[in-house]
Amino acid sequence: MVLRVRRFREMQMAGQVFWRGVAAVVVVSGGGLGYLAYSGKPLPYPLTEVPYLKHFVERASTALGTAPAAPAATAAAPAAGGPPGAGAPGGGRPPVPVTVGKAERKAMPVRLEALGTVQSIASVTMRARVESQILEVLFQDGASVKAGDVLFRLDSRQIEAQIRQAEANLARDRAQAISAEADYKRAQELARRDFASEQRLDQAKALAETQRAVVRASEANIDNLKVQLSYYTLTAPISGRIGAAGLKAGNIAKTGDGSPVLASINQTSPIYVSFSVPQRYLIDIKAAITDPGASAVATPQGLPRSATGRVAFVDNAVDGTTGTIVARAVFENADEFLWPGALCNVRLVLRTENDALVVPREAVQTGQTGSFVFVLEGDVARVRPVVVNRVMDGLTVLTSGLTGNETVVTDGQLLLTNGARVMVRQPGGSAPAGGQRPGGGGGAPPPAAQQQRPTQG
Repeated sequence: MVLRVRRFREMQMAGQVFWRGVAAVVVVSGGGLGYLAYSGKPLPYPLTEVPYLKHFVERASTALGTAPAAPAATAAAPAAGGPPGAGAPGGGRPPVPVTVGKAERKAMPVRLEALGTVQSIASVTMRARVESQILEVLFQDGASVKAGDVLFRLDSRQIEAQIRQAEANLARDRAQAISAEADYKRAQELARRDFASEQRLDQAKALAETQRAVVRASEANIDNLKVQLSYYTLTAPISGRIGAAGLKAGNIAKTGDGSPVLASINQTSPIYVSFSVPQRYLIDIKAAITDPGASAVATPQGLPRSATGRVAFVDNAVDGTTGTIVARAVFENADEFLWPGALCNVRLVLRTENDALVVPREAVQTGQTGSFVFVLEGDVARVRPVVVNRVMDGLTVLTSGLTGNETVVTDGQLLLTNGARVMVRQPGGSAPAGGQRPGGGGGAPPPAAQQQRPTQG
C-alpha cells in the first residue's frame, strides 16, 4: 500500500518531527518496514541533522535502487569552522524569527493587591433592658432604618402607674415643704421679737430644709422612672440596615447577656473594607492615608463592578505570627454596593511613579544569574541583565538594566543566544514580505496547506 503526501506541515514519525515544503512517498512493504524517498526537493536544515531521518533515506535508496536527492539545504547549515549565527550566505545558521516590543518610560502606579472583607464601621445588637411583653414590632425585616426610628414597643403600663404615684408623692412633699418654709419664717419673726427661743428657730429651719430635700428626692425618683419608661420604647441607635426581628409581638423580652437578641443593625454607609498586607508595605500605606493621590478599589468577588475609596486606618501592631498588618479602607457606599461580610479583591494605588522604566512582560526571561532581556542591535540580539521591580497590567517595571528606548524581543527567545541573528515578524506569526523562517518556512502556511490530508493512492 502506498500513501502519498503533498505539502504537509506536521507529521509524527518515530516521535514528533515538524517541517514544511517536502513532497515524499512512503512505501510500506511486508513485515511493516517503512522507507522514505524524496521527489526532488531537499530535506531542509536542521532536519538533515536528525539521525533517524538519514537512516530512512539510506534504506529507501537501497530498497528502491535510487540515490537520495542531494540536500541542497545543507548550504543553510553552519559551515565547517564558521561561528554560529554568521549568516545564511556564508553557510551560517539562518536568522531566528522573533516578535519585538519597546522599552519605554511612562507614568506607572505603585499598586498593591490583597484579599479583604467588608466590615461595618458600627454594628449594634439590640436587647431589652427591662422584662416586659412586646406589644409592637415597627419595622420590616431587612429594612433600612435611620437613627431614632422606633423599632419595638413594650408593655409599659406598670411603669406609667409608678410614675403617676411618684408624681403624687412629689405634690405632697412640695406642700409639706411650703408649710415648713412658712413655719420657719414665723419662727424668725418671733425670735426677732424675743417671743421664740433660738432652739425653736433652729428646729423650724431644719424642718424647712428637710422638706426641700424630700422634694428634690421625689423629683429625682420621677426622673428615674421616666428613664425606665424610655426602655419600653426601643429606637434605632444608628442608621443602617436592620436584620430580622429576634422576637415578634406577644413574646416576653428578657434582660441580661443571655437574653434573646431583638434585632441587629449594621451601618452600611460609610463602610470599611479590612485587609492584611505584609509588614514591608507599612511605610507606604501610612503615607497613603494622607496622600490625596492614593486610592483603594474594592471589587466584590463574582461581581463586575468596583467601588473606590481611600485608606483610612492602619492597626497599631504587626501580627507577629504572620508578619502582616491589618489596614482598612473606607468607602462612602451610598448605594450599599458593598455588603458587610462580603469578600473583596482590594487594589491599592499607593502612589504614581511618573518616570518608570517598563517593558512588555513577555520580554523578561529568567536564567541562572537572574532576569534578562534580549535587546536588538540592528539584526542581532544581545543579552541585557535587568532588575525587576514589579509586574502589572501586562508590563514589567524595571529598576535598572535599560535606558528606555531599546527594542526588546517578546517571543522567540528559546531559539536565541547572545549575538544570534534575528528576523522580526509580526505578532500574529507572519514574517515580513519575502521573509522565511529557519528551515525554509515562510510565515503562516496557506489555508490550503493547513487543510490537506493524506489520500489513498
